[in-house]
Amino acid sequence: MKFAICNETFEDWPPEKTAEAIAKCGYTGIEIAPFTLNADARQITASQKKGLIDACRAWGLEIVGLHWLLAKTQGLHLTSPDVPTRERTRDYLIELARLCRELGGQVMVFGSPQQRNLQDGISTEQGLQFAAEVFSALMPACRKNDVVLAVEPLGPQEGNFLNTADETARLVDMVDHPNCRLHLDCKAMTSEREEIPDIIATHANRLEHFHANDPNLLGPGMGELQFESILKSLRDSNYQGWISVEVFDYSPGAVKIAQESIDYLRQCLAKVS
Repeated sequence: MKFAICNETFEDWPPEKTAEAIAKCGYTGIEIAPFTLNADARQITASQKKGLIDACRAWGLEIVGLHWLLAKTQGLHLTSPDVPTRERTRDYLIELARLCRELGGQVMVFGSPQQRNLQDGISTEQGLQFAAEVFSALMPACRKNDVVLAVEPLGPQEGNFLNTADETARLVDMVDHPNCRLHLDCKAMTSEREEIPDIIATHANRLEHFHANDPNLLGPGMGELQFESILKSLRDSNYQGWISVEVFDYSPGAVKIAQESIDYLRQCLAKVS
């Protein structure tokens, strides 16, 4: 299995320092939050892109793709009843597909709860239709750039739309395109009634990308969630993608989080291999 980590863990570190630290911890991939380069991804410069690519190449890191796609943006919303807002959101995502390809990435994780939550008066069915409309219009750009949109369920503590893997899989099926698939996140799955290994098994045929973390907002092995059965389910499902560490509490320090997370995942993997 391939291990990556999300770059915002390293906050304002320069790309060279970030890439060096990640590689020395043992990761082979890095996942990029566009807002770490610019709050408006359309304003990311050619020099910034080259600097990131060069730093990763120097340390043998693969740029996996993008996540937090709409974080820090203004005026964008996936399920807005306002047609121009959805059109702006579509156009921005098309630009992100180009950015992802320019960086060498192949997956874009769509979480962004604040930019997808259902507004007052919008039903789940309407939200699904609006989201499917935006994502369907994005698919030609994803196909052209060889990028997969991986749609992420998030728990009810994060928002009110796409709270379960089943609901998110329904949206993926509505889009019905090979470049639109499912993303699963451990922290989010702990809010579901099913056990995480069972969710993985149920949706193995749609699964494109995977985030490893703990409900306490830290990395795997830094809380109570046990990962042996999770990794076993991924292995048994013949999952071939990345396991990417994503945390939300950076207080222990980036290197400590990165090192303890990958060490724990490797220990668990050794037990189930």
